[in-house]
Amino acid sequence: MQNLTILGSTGSIGLSTLDVVRRQPERYAVFALVAGWNADALAAQIQEFRPRLAVVATEQARRDLIARLEESPLPRSVWPELKAGGRARVEAATAPEADFVMSAIVGIAGLEATYEAVRLGKRIGLANKEVLVASGKLVTEAAEVSGSELIPVDSEHNGAHQCFKAGRRSEVARLILTASGGPFRDTPRQELEKVTPEQALRHPTWKMGRRITIDSATLMNKGFEVIEACWLFGLSPDEIDVVVHPQSSVHAMVEYVDGSIIAQISTTDMRMPIQYALTYPDRTEGPVPRYDWSRPHVWQFQRPDLERFPLLKLAYAAQRAGGSAPCTLNAADEVGVESFLNGDLSFPGIAELVEETLSRVPNRPASSVAEVLEIDRESRRVARGILEARWGTRLHRSPVGKA
Repeated sequence: MQNLTILGSTGSIGLSTLDVVRRQPERYAVFALVAGWNADALAAQIQEFRPRLAVVATEQARRDLIARLEESPLPRSVWPELKAGGRARVEAATAPEADFVMSAIVGIAGLEATYEAVRLGKRIGLANKEVLVASGKLVTEAAEVSGSELIPVDSEHNGAHQCFKAGRRSEVARLILTASGGPFRDTPRQELEKVTPEQALRHPTWKMGRRITIDSATLMNKGFEVIEACWLFGLSPDEIDVVVHPQSSVHAMVEYVDGSIIAQISTTDMRMPIQYALTYPDRTEGPVPRYDWSRPHVWQFQRPDLERFPLLKLAYAAQRAGGSAPCTLNAADEVGVESFLNGDLSFPGIAELVEETLSRVPNRPASSVAEVLEIDRESRRVARGILEARWGTRLHRSPVGKA
C-alpha cells in the first residue's frame, strides 16, 4: 500500500490522480491533499478519501474548508488535520508517511515543497513543469544526492521515459516531443491579434487547467517541456526536436544512432501517464480503454512555425543561456497569461512581454530555492512594470502562480 501526498489535488492532474486511486484502493491510500482555494472540491475529496492532512493556500481558505466540512455528514472525529500556507505544503510533501508525492500545483507555488521532498529522497510524480523550468539544476542535483526518483507525468515526458528504456543513453541521437499545435496551428499570423481568451481556452485535444491551456495555444508549454526534458534526461536543447502532431496519439519519440525511432502511443487521457508513474516499474491494467486499432488512423507531423509561435523559440534560447533565464521566462509568461485572460493583453502580446522581460532581468546563477523565488519575484515585478508602461495594464497579483 502506497501512501500518497497530492500537491494540487483539486486541479486537473489531481482529479485524475484521485480517479486512479479510486480504481485501485488496494494499492493506494491518500495521506495528504494539498489545494489552493477550492474549499468545496477539497471538502468532497476529504469525505471520500479520508486523508490525515489537508492543506490550503490561506487562512481564509482554511476557514472556508472548515465551514464546508461542518456542513458535511463527515464526523469531526475523522477530519484530517487542517493547515494553510507554504510551510504546511512542505510538511505534507516531506512527512515520513508520504511514500509518493504527486507534484501538480500550477506555477512556482509547488517548487519549495517538491524540492524538499526530493531532498529527502521521496519518489516524485512530476506534473509541475515549473519545478524544473525555474530550478532544474538545483532539483536534479538534489535528486542525485538523495536518490529521489523523478518520474514525469506530462504525457510527452512520460512517453519519453518509456522510449528511453529501449537503449543506452550513449546510443540516443535525439528526443522528439510532439505538440498538438493548439487551436491556432493553422491560423494566419495577422489574425492572432484578434484571438480571445475563450477561443484560446478551447484546446482541440486535452482538457487542462486555464494556464496550461493558454500555454499550449502559444506553444510555450512545449518550450517548457524542452527545458524540462533537458534536466530529466540529461540532454542539450540541440538534442530535442518539436513536431506538431494534431492527432496527439504519438506522445514522444526517441531516435537512436542506428536510425531506429521508438515511439510511445496511447489514448489521450492523463490517467495513463499518472498510473505509469504510480506503478513504475510495474504495469497494471490501464484505467482507460486501449488504443483502437480496428479503424484507420492518419497521423500528421510537421515543423512548428516559430514566427507564429515565438515563445517556443524563446524557450530554446533561455535554456541555452542557462542560469536564471528559464525562471524569468516562466515568471513573465505567468504574468502575460494572466493579463491575456483578463482581456488586458493580446495573444501575441504574451510573447512580446516575455521577450522584453528576458532582456531586462539580469541572468545569473541561483544557489538555493530562496534565490530562485527571489528571481521569480523580481521577474514578475519587471513584467508588471512593462505591462503598465507599454500597455497601461496594472496587475496587483498573479493568482495563476500565487503561493
